[in-house]
Amino acid sequence: MTTHLAPALRSVCRRTFRNSTRSFWGDARKSASVRAADVQFGQPVHETHPHILKPGELTPGISALEYHHRRAALAKQLPQNSIAVLAAADLKYRSGSVFYEFHQDPYFLYLTGFNEPEAVAVIEKGQSDVEYTFHLFVRPKDEKAEKWDGARSGVQAAQDVFNADEAGDIGNIANTLPAILAGASEVYTDIGSTRPRSAFERFVIGSTKVDGLAQALKSSSVRRLRPLINELRVNKSPAELDCMRRASDISGIVMTQAMRGTHTSEKQLWADLSYGYRSQGLDGEAYVPVIAGGKNALAIHYVRNDELLHDGEMVLVDAGGEYGGYISDITRSWPVNGRFTDAQRDMYNMILSVQKSCISLCREDSNMSLDKLHQICENGLRDGLKALGFPKGHEVLDKLFPHHVGHYIGLDVHDAPGHSRTELLMQNQCITIEPGIYVPDEDRWPEHFRGLGIRIEDSVVIGKEEVEVLTKLAVKEVDEIESLRA
Repeated sequence: MTTHLAPALRSVCRRTFRNSTRSFWGDARKSASVRAADVQFGQPVHETHPHILKPGELTPGISALEYHHRRAALAKQLPQNSIAVLAAADLKYRSGSVFYEFHQDPYFLYLTGFNEPEAVAVIEKGQSDVEYTFHLFVRPKDEKAEKWDGARSGVQAAQDVFNADEAGDIGNIANTLPAILAGASEVYTDIGSTRPRSAFERFVIGSTKVDGLAQALKSSSVRRLRPLINELRVNKSPAELDCMRRASDISGIVMTQAMRGTHTSEKQLWADLSYGYRSQGLDGEAYVPVIAGGKNALAIHYVRNDELLHDGEMVLVDAGGEYGGYISDITRSWPVNGRFTDAQRDMYNMILSVQKSCISLCREDSNMSLDKLHQICENGLRDGLKALGFPKGHEVLDKLFPHHVGHYIGLDVHDAPGHSRTELLMQNQCITIEPGIYVPDEDRWPEHFRGLGIRIEDSVVIGKEEVEVLTKLAVKEVDEIESLRA
């Protein structure tokens, strides 16, 4: 058992290993020692990518010490003599040997900083709240495999870079993990409770060699892990907020640039956004965007993005970039030709007024929850629609505003999924505020609003007494939008 107090600084010490020598290949033919700075890893580290990572960082903006604090905070929530088990995401294939871009499981990334597939992390809690043991099972270094697929970090780096107390070959986990499980009074994991099944389930649980593991994970002592991690994830650290500010600032600039441009198709607009994120320093898109011209905006998650854009219509764009795994979430709606019609302006300003009102309440001293904000949003939209000539009745909003006003954001677009919307919002939590109205082309609605879909969304940080709008660089006032092409 390792006491993680002074050893929390161990990663900093290990990360300064550029002057040390070690054999990273675990192969007698490669027994000659090499400088760690010359070794290739499965993800950027400061020694190989100083333009991406600062000294001590495991992922952009997040230090090895912060990852330790996250594991320690989780361990403090666990009962004595219990363990938490997490599996990395799989590499997913679109056809044959053609794969999608790898995206690490956010829970696994949150606790480890390790950004490769085929890995398992175990956090073992002992008798004390200040002690835990971090086990990390990863793919070993393999010259033949790395010739084709690129570098792996390997077992030694799991300790020297990612601060694991115990590291092992993922191929041998069936011989190691059952003993760890057997010594635990309770096991916290989400393996087996989610779909699709992970590779960990297939080659560990499905193996005849580890029937004891399968039984252990099915026993009554197994509890859900995600609710415990969600309690940690919703509260953002200063480093996390900085990552989100960077993602949001650049995403806001790119969105404003898109509003300034003249686009003839949804796909062309999509391409400009995607290029803008990467060319200005982000890792890429945070999610598949909605680029919805005209009536396409009536589908909340329209992502085909393959229609032409027409003069006189609005285009709704729900998009954002990602930095270090942290996302930005923005929606803007604007006229394709750069000028609002009277009906478009009236509807837009009504929604914008409601959005501003909700954003102003995103403070800890307002005693707000997401559900309370949603009720306030609904009341504002209901009054606004009535003033615009829409019929009365609660069923009107069921049809015209079918989604919630907001959600948590962070490593996921919908961060900490499953976390309660009824809990009061606290300082440094991050949410979206996104009222919208989507008017079907039906006789029951005022004619000049039919087929109009408008949503306005910003990412915000809950403040003690003030609100921080992360996505403020994406303009949203009518005169600001129209002046972009004046």
